[in-house]
Amino acid sequence: MTDATPPADTPAAPGAPEQGQPAGPGFRILAQYVRDLSFENPRAPESLRTDGKPQIDMGVEMNAGGRPDGLFEVDLKLSVRAVHEDKPVFHIELVYGGLFALSGVSEQDMEPMLLIECPRYLFPFARQIIASATADGGFYPPFMVDPIDFAAIYMARQEQIARSPAEPGQA
Repeated sequence: MTDATPPADTPAAPGAPEQGQPAGPGFRILAQYVRDLSFENPRAPESLRTDGKPQIDMGVEMNAGGRPDGLFEVDLKLSVRAVHEDKPVFHIELVYGGLFALSGVSEQDMEPMLLIECPRYLFPFARQIIASATADGGFYPPFMVDPIDFAAIYMARQEQIARSPAEPGQA
């Protein structure tokens, strides 16, 4: 590996933007962090010795907002509640966030980028935190959140918004 730059007559790598040409749309993650984490194991140690699988209720929320410095904060909230025979097994809530810089993203693509692509990037880290928390809570095997289709969640939300009637006095 060398620090030397290639001669000017050397062709660019396939798919690489030419010099002077703007790169395509994309994002950079500048930071990621746990904003909030709560784990409850209210019936321990009895909850660790249950026969059968608990019923799992899971919630997913994505929120994004711009900042005065031109960056964007994206939060991924995962909530998992496990119940066995109407008794709580565990409850975990995690808000995992990231600070993103977007470049070359058109106005109409901004929302999908923030609510689909950014959460897709954050998800594996949030999944690992939940798995570690449940393992540390004494559960074996640890709870592994199934992969999430953020595009489907976004599209369902857009359809729900389109179907809901406008409030009186609003356009």
